[in-house]
Amino acid sequence: MKIICVGRNYGEHAKELGNEIPEDPVIFMKPDTAILKKGSDFYIPEFSDDIHYELEVVLKISKGGKYIQKENAGNHYSEIGLGLDFTARDLQTKLKNKGLPWELAKGFDGSAVVSDFVSKENFDLNNLGFSLIKNNEKVQDGNTREMIFSPDEIIAFASQYFTLRVGDLIFTGTPKGVGKISENDLLEAYLEDKKLFSLKIQ
Repeated sequence: MKIICVGRNYGEHAKELGNEIPEDPVIFMKPDTAILKKGSDFYIPEFSDDIHYELEVVLKISKGGKYIQKENAGNHYSEIGLGLDFTARDLQTKLKNKGLPWELAKGFDGSAVVSDFVSKENFDLNNLGFSLIKNNEKVQDGNTREMIFSPDEIIAFASQYFTLRVGDLIFTGTPKGVGKISENDLLEAYLEDKKLFSLKIQ
């Protein structure tokens, strides 16, 4: 399986990082080794002093395809979840300033936290609230209606370049409010009012 991620898909988040609003989805990838083993704590890697949390809605591909049309994209996933796209912001900035790819800052081991998945039939994907609580304080509060590119548009766009296969994951972008994690932080992720995971930082 592969992990396809979308950057800058919420206007306010793009602004908080000083990025332009994109005309097309900004795509990057994480390897499957980025997935944090279920039940594990997240250990801050030795190569970064500025790891940021980014909470995202995650789609799980249930039907493969290539050149998927937007109007048919909903047939290619039946479950959604939440994920954390951990980012080594200091390393990313260093690489971006040199005009280099920044996979090292996004795809390192444990950088993709993925919740259990739930049926999408129980939710309105065009008006879906999700939030991240850090040490009992809400730090991210997003809604899919704020997306620049909808889940169906993302699938249609990505499938022009990558054949989608069953089990592939798509991280759909993070809202504003990203920030640094520290040792002993507790992160809790909610889809509407349902807690999908909690995570301790070591």
